[in-house]
Amino acid sequence: MVKVLDDRYDPRWAESWDAVGLVCGDPDASVTKVLFAIDPVADVVDEALAWGADLLVTHHPLFLRPVHGVPATSDKGRLVHRLITGGCGLLVAHTNADCATGGVSDALADALGLPPGKPIDPRPCDPMDKLVTFVPQVDAERVLDALAIAGAGAIGDYDRCAFTVEGTGTFRPLDGANPTIGQVGEVASVAETRLEMVMSRDRRDAVVAALRAAHPYETPAFDVIEVAGEVGPRGTGRVSVLDEAEPLSVFVQRVVKGLPATAGGIRVAGEPTRLVRKIAVCGGAGDSLLGSVRAIGADVYVTADLRHHPASEAREAAGGPALVDVAHWATEWPWLERAAEELEAGLTTGKARVQTRVSELVTDPWTLRV
Repeated sequence: MVKVLDDRYDPRWAESWDAVGLVCGDPDASVTKVLFAIDPVADVVDEALAWGADLLVTHHPLFLRPVHGVPATSDKGRLVHRLITGGCGLLVAHTNADCATGGVSDALADALGLPPGKPIDPRPCDPMDKLVTFVPQVDAERVLDALAIAGAGAIGDYDRCAFTVEGTGTFRPLDGANPTIGQVGEVASVAETRLEMVMSRDRRDAVVAALRAAHPYETPAFDVIEVAGEVGPRGTGRVSVLDEAEPLSVFVQRVVKGLPATAGGIRVAGEPTRLVRKIAVCGGAGDSLLGSVRAIGADVYVTADLRHHPASEAREAAGGPALVDVAHWATEWPWLERAAEELEAGLTTGKARVQTRVSELVTDPWTLRV
């Protein structure tokens, strides 16, 4: 269960200051019910335990800052004790879900009826290597399969990707060698296949070990080449382009209809008649991206927790976007349904069906607007 979620929202993608992953619970425990929520607060824990959840998945961390203990005398410690006593684990997917393809901002864009978009602040792809080796032609397919099983040759939605070319290898075994082909002291020529496969850098050791185990030669020749990085599909925020421009007042109605209501409502900065077509969105607090949003020429920016000074400066800047400020909780809530679907889709066929549920509790901290 944890592996499925970690594969979809890899903890390595989280910001250095973040606290994600399994907070409490046994990763090997049997799970039949999973509750998804934004905040690990007391009311959500009540809901999880009353429903009989085995795992609670939240977007926001319970412990964002280090602690030295979790006694039941503290508010957060009490929640941990209640979860453990009730047999319910807690897993957090925060900034790793923010930047994931199909993550928080993609879900926000979908809720507003926007077409698929690209990140406002794209992340580099995971570091990649390329393995180049030389194998007797008769053994090439077998070695290729072994490398693929170890993690080489995975590109997007494809696996076992490789490039091969035929040639001739030559060598002379020296005293002390135990050659698979040829005799000590004699030059040997072998029909070989040059085999090239890419791999995620974190699979380097496993792939090289698989090569050594599967290769028929006593000392296989190979190169590992670090591949230049490139921008990938992951990143913070999303920017989409509508087929046709529409007045800001009409676009705001998309936000009203697409997101759950909160006591704080929605704040807008911009002329109602202004036409908007390029739309930037960011789930959660997004004023750190105001400069990037302006640089890409967005007409309007939907996010949460906009502060006075950054918002004022953005509005004063020539060509700046209109702003739509929504409750933090509301911008992230659409992701929960998607995360639940991803979990169900990622479970191995044949396992007992896991029941998922999205909490509808409004855990936005503001409860009244006067």
